Amino acid sequence: MSAFDLDAAADQRFSVNLSILFTELPLLERPAAAAAAGFSAVELWWPWPGSPTPGPTGLDALKKAIEDAGVQLTGLNFYAGQLPGPDRGALSVPGEESDRFRANIDVAADFAASLGCGALNALYGNRVEEADPAEQDALALENLVLAARAADRIGAVLLVEALNKPESPLYPLVSAPDAVAVADKVNATTGLGNAKFLMDLYHLSMNGEDLPRVIEQFTSRTGHVQIADSPGRGAPGTGSLPLAQLLGQLRKAGYDGWVGLEYKPGGGPSSGAFEWLPRELR
Repeated sequence: MSAFDLDAAADQRFSVNLSILFTELPLLERPAAAAAAGFSAVELWWPWPGSPTPGPTGLDALKKAIEDAGVQLTGLNFYAGQLPGPDRGALSVPGEESDRFRANIDVAADFAASLGCGALNALYGNRVEEADPAEQDALALENLVLAARAADRIGAVLLVEALNKPESPLYPLVSAPDAVAVADKVNATTGLGNAKFLMDLYHLSMNGEDLPRVIEQFTSRTGHVQIADSPGRGAPGTGSLPLAQLLGQLRKAGYDGWVGLEYKPGGGPSSGAFEWLPRELR
């Protein structure tokens, strides 16, 4: 048993990210594998990194796999290019990538709606040499506004995420204030108020942020939380982050949403990556 505080875990609702866990299995087998491991909720990056508009056959097959497994889809990324890989998002990249993001907006929103998913994550996109940063930021706001309206149409929140600079040096949102400021701009433009912060404790820790301070400042603005230990992006207990303490602080600050498990499984199969969490708490 790891040093993770199980009293803190008992107060959480955990979802498994099927784009980083259970990837040793074909996509359509992952929801059932998560259910077999004892989880009732899953989340996904956009499952078709090469196609923002897959045909109905692929969408219907994934929907059926999730429904047949009896798990809830709690979060879905909009199209963001090659993840994992060199891309970090698409919506602020002029040209083809931005066009692909726009083409994906309603496809992703409708798929999320078909499964009752209430959170859509829009990754910003790397800086590119051929575009002025101000031009990219203006394009990003346009596309985030479109995404926020699509999310609102299905009763969902739009998530804006900060990544970490060591692993994503060209990604411009590398702090909690960065991401919250973008969400503020979206809300000011749409008047909808549904743009929220995705608080990924791993990325924020890699940026050297004061995590208790981030929680104190931004929990009320947070629409979703993701965790991995640091260093290494492994399961809780494999690094040095006080994740149980931080999750307890989040609960005390009023966060009662899902906590996404977005960590690497380690050297073995993903089914063995949850020993830190007793089955009755999953």
